[in-house]
Amino acid sequence: MVCTTVKESLECIFMTKKGCSFNGGGCHPIVEECHGCDRASEFSFGWYCTAYPDPAIKWKNGDCNFATHVTKDAQVKNTKINPLKASKRKAR
Repeated sequence: MVCTTVKESLECIFMTKKGCSFNGGGCHPIVEECHGCDRASEFSFGWYCTAYPDPAIKWKNGDCNFATHVTKDAQVKNTKINPLKASKRKAR
């Protein structure tokens, strides 16, 4: 349904005929880490995330998986190579 509380005219899965069914009856504003994200939009009551109703929970255990402004560095794995297998591969 279309949101009528905070994010007016935006499709929301928490909206019901009785109103917003999310915890607290509406979406929560973005946190400091969200600034610069493409999913953060300004509405009449302030800045809110268009992807998730409570952004603080997404940042609780590290980076938000919806964040467009955060780049993840590729980690190089240093795996131990079995010397016996390596010598057999080299002999081929």
